[in-house]
Amino acid sequence: QVQLVESGGGLVQPGGSLRLSCVASGIQFGIYGMNWYRQTPGNQRELVAGISSRFGNTNYLDSVKGRFTISRDNAKNTVHLQMNSLKSEDTAVYYCNAKFLDDDYWGQGTQVTVSS
Repeated sequence: QVQLVESGGGLVQPGGSLRLSCVASGIQFGIYGMNWYRQTPGNQRELVAGISSRFGNTNYLDSVKGRFTISRDNAKNTVHLQMNSLKSEDTAVYYCNAKFLDDDYWGQGTQVTVSS
């Protein structure tokens, strides 16, 4: 049974930081590309950041470049999203995603709210 379990969301003031974590089980983690998406009510999920399986190549949504950092620890089956200089527009439910060929798995999401 595949599980992706996110943690680390919460309420933070503008300019603050949060670190999201996602622990995967039931998959051969090292071969999966790992991604963080986010979604706000009435909108489609958007890709925030991704990290490749083999070389750890990363890609980011333009609006988070320089503020967010994705990383992975294959020994712990974990992917992180370090979010700094948070803005109100970063408020969303953040989802962890694992992809390999036709396999596409999602976590349950964690709420991030940026508000004073």
